[in-house]
Amino acid sequence: MAMEPTVKVALGTAAFGIFWVLAVFPAVPFLPIGRTAGSLLGAMLMVLFGVITADDAYAAVDLPILGLLFGTMVVSVYLERADMFKHLGKLLSWRSHGGKDLLVRTCLVSAISSALFTNDTCCVVLTEFILKIARQNNLPPKPFLLALASSANIGSAATPIGNPQNLVIAVQSGISFGDFVFGILPATLVGAVVNAGILLCLYWRHLSDDKCGVEVVVAVPTDVVEEDDVTSHRFSPATMSHLRSASCLSDHHHSCSCCEVSHEPVKPVNVVVNGNGNDGKIAGIGIHQRRGGGAVVKGWAKESEEKEKEEKDEAEAMEQWKSNVWKFCVYVITLSMLVALLLGLNMSWSAITAALALIVLDFKDARPCLEKVSYPLLLFFCGMFITVDGFNKTGIPSTFWEFMEPYARIDTPSGIVILALVILLLSNVASNVPTVLLLGARVAASAAAISPAAETNAWLILAWVSTVAGNLSLLGSAANLIVCEQARRSEHFGYTLSFFSHLQFGFPATLIVTGIGLLLIRSN
Repeated sequence: MAMEPTVKVALGTAAFGIFWVLAVFPAVPFLPIGRTAGSLLGAMLMVLFGVITADDAYAAVDLPILGLLFGTMVVSVYLERADMFKHLGKLLSWRSHGGKDLLVRTCLVSAISSALFTNDTCCVVLTEFILKIARQNNLPPKPFLLALASSANIGSAATPIGNPQNLVIAVQSGISFGDFVFGILPATLVGAVVNAGILLCLYWRHLSDDKCGVEVVVAVPTDVVEEDDVTSHRFSPATMSHLRSASCLSDHHHSCSCCEVSHEPVKPVNVVVNGNGNDGKIAGIGIHQRRGGGAVVKGWAKESEEKEKEEKDEAEAMEQWKSNVWKFCVYVITLSMLVALLLGLNMSWSAITAALALIVLDFKDARPCLEKVSYPLLLFFCGMFITVDGFNKTGIPSTFWEFMEPYARIDTPSGIVILALVILLLSNVASNVPTVLLLGARVAASAAAISPAAETNAWLILAWVSTVAGNLSLLGSAANLIVCEQARRSEHFGYTLSFFSHLQFGFPATLIVTGIGLLLIRSN
């Protein structure tokens, strides 16, 4: 693609530069409007400067990717309500002994949950929990926060729904869910193990739990997410309270579960009946009450209390049973979505269908759950699609790739290394999702000229490298920033993870894990 006129190139580059600055540094002093607004500003400038037309801007928004992202976020919200993340957190407490064991478990839980529920969701839910574990056991938070973020990034590479850039690759490449998973899973498994090993080597002394020759049993809190009205699913059976109130009003001296009245003997009741034949019957009741009224009323009160208790226990048991059935159905629907994806069905509609099935199953107003969906992230993607498409139309990315293509062909080891270095650099400079949007189609077209298998490998290499590149620096991925911000803002267990402390681990670990993964993907 030839370069556009100089004015158009300059304006398009300026618009993309503003988008990039606000995406990487959302709180810059001269324009602290955040990533989402920065993305929309970049898109608006592309249209305003005439780099892209309004119709082309609308066409640039990739609806299948947005649908897949929306569906997976809704499913994650309902899985959180169904205590899925609490169960994952409990895996850390099962016979856990010492800091080293706990660090390995953190890597395992983080990698698994991020592959199924996206890395950002995993980091949002588990950061506070990891901090509690570290503080309660006098362990340094830093190794565990690094383990959470890095393992979440590595684990998310295993599936198309693990992170946003994989969503883009899965939709653009047309690779089935199963082929994607089986093609990249070996690299993910080995990479997660190697990453955990590097963490153990770097922080072995800090995690020492055998200083006195005694094995230390780690105390792990069981609460991952605080329960509230939204996260607990309860059914409220209807009660006919008006009938009970009427029975209490019939005699205020009778002891009843719904009236707080002392259990005193009932005094005789004098009733005057006007010749209707009920005099003897009423008098008989009065005599019976006069002779043994106290004992009878106490007996009635005891029976009433026992009956109320039984009804309450039955209601609670039924409520618990319904809650368990609901949670089981949530897991079944989620599993069905994964099966549909493995069978090669449309990924966007599979995720949306699962999301709507969960909403209908809940059988209540879905607003509280839908409000938990990250709509700013969806808007960020819309603006990013338009901005990146406008930057592509300037011809700069094509010119850059034409220069690099002869050296970055994936049919040679040196070409794979150069391609990986380019992806690593751009992912940390321009972020991983824009890098995938800029290079994806070009890398795939170059590989398709070699063979169809090479094209598939090129997409998998792009997915692996762009994802693991997020571990290189603190700004490399949103998951890293989420862990950093969650830890810093924690009310009771605050901890600041600095840029350079992350880089000391991230730089060597990223290069090693990326290289091992490339060897495994290329051998498939």
